[in-house]
Amino acid sequence: MTTQNLILNTDSYKLSHYLQYPPGTEVINSYIEPRGGELKDVAFFGLQAFLKEYLSKPITLADIDEAETLAKAHVGFFNRAGWECILEKHGGFLPVEIEAVPEGTVLGTRIPLVQIRNTDPELHWLPSYLETALLRAVWYPTTVASLSFACKKELRRYLDETSDDPAAVLPFQLHDFGARGATTDEAAGIGGAGHLLNFMGTDTLAALLVARKHYDEPLAGFSIPASEHSTMTSWGKNGEADAYRNMVERFAGPQKIVAFVVDSYDLWNAVDNIVCDELKTLIENTGGRVVIRPDSGDPIAVLPRLIEHLMSRFGHRVNSKGYRVLPDFIRVIQGDGVNLESLPRILEALKLRGIATENAAFGMGGGLLQKVDRDTMKWAMKASQAIIDGQPRDIFKDPITDPGKRSKTGRWGVVRTPLGYEGVRLEELADRENLLRPVFRNGQLLVDDKFVDIRARTAAEFERLTATDLKGE
Repeated sequence: MTTQNLILNTDSYKLSHYLQYPPGTEVINSYIEPRGGELKDVAFFGLQAFLKEYLSKPITLADIDEAETLAKAHVGFFNRAGWECILEKHGGFLPVEIEAVPEGTVLGTRIPLVQIRNTDPELHWLPSYLETALLRAVWYPTTVASLSFACKKELRRYLDETSDDPAAVLPFQLHDFGARGATTDEAAGIGGAGHLLNFMGTDTLAALLVARKHYDEPLAGFSIPASEHSTMTSWGKNGEADAYRNMVERFAGPQKIVAFVVDSYDLWNAVDNIVCDELKTLIENTGGRVVIRPDSGDPIAVLPRLIEHLMSRFGHRVNSKGYRVLPDFIRVIQGDGVNLESLPRILEALKLRGIATENAAFGMGGGLLQKVDRDTMKWAMKASQAIIDGQPRDIFKDPITDPGKRSKTGRWGVVRTPLGYEGVRLEELADRENLLRPVFRNGQLLVDDKFVDIRARTAAEFERLTATDLKGE
């Protein structure tokens, strides 16, 4: 469930902050950045969805009344005058300006992605009040998109080493299985949409709805008919072959793909005696592709062995790089135990056995949409400048116990350099283009990017960084 009242979409301690700024404060400028962590490439995504869903709608008197009743009982303070000012003077729309780099841009860490300041001096407390909602709107989808991006780099690296046509395989090599592992439908949607910046495959329907509603994308991803254990085991152990046959006969065919799970009982019996024997001719003659899914055991051990079992009966070819490839009508998908740590180990195991990594696709569930948090990339939103009695004042934190948490000062811009992207203070911008562009002002959306353009931007960044990585080698 989402908080429908924007005034209550914050932390409790924010309710008293309007009384804590120095007298004469007129403007507070804050920024959002990832300060480091486990991922070095930051694929920015998700702000536009938040702006449309939450900040493009005015607050109402009922919102103020509800928030006041709760806040006064909860902490004893509520800034009713401030919220009534927003309602009466600004029609309920928040008087803030938000700047952001273009979504789909892939930057390094410690570069501001978003910057916010109030446009009405009476409401200087508003930017920091929005920290809870705004930071959450940015860190989660961007972290998922960045994790997916990192997985894509690993998959591409091994395809380049073991396969003849990486471009034909890569778009569907990592599939989102994470909807059931996400905390909410909204999280699954915005996180799953972040994954779709990098890949075309998903089973998270909510991601398609986010891309359609907020980014004007009719259909952002694709899936295929596939089984689960309930549909397989409902045939009974003695009916396992019939369950597989039913899948092939109902869903396979020319230019079609079907997948079914084979570990309900004895994986090796299912592969050797049913898939590779009893159903061998049927599978060979579909004219499409049958995908076998093991769903238990150590994938580093199971996956290469499974592929070799299939090769022993269906045959294989050796590509120009000297790696073995199954016939086009059969492949495997590994959907259990896949994450950023295990993925390169699985790929390396295939490579060491002389197996092209194009033989396998991968599904990530909780490891993609749920096994991330704000500390994965050390996200923070910090105030960097105040205007007090008409005078700008740089503000920052610099804790002696943790130098890594030192924050930036002043107002910021982002520029592109021959080496990538760099954050600079506005006074150092000179004549360079500032990529930190206004996207929202006083209730109005100023930029409305389409998903197709954001995806193309990320793809261009992927090629740039992949080329840079190759030069680094």
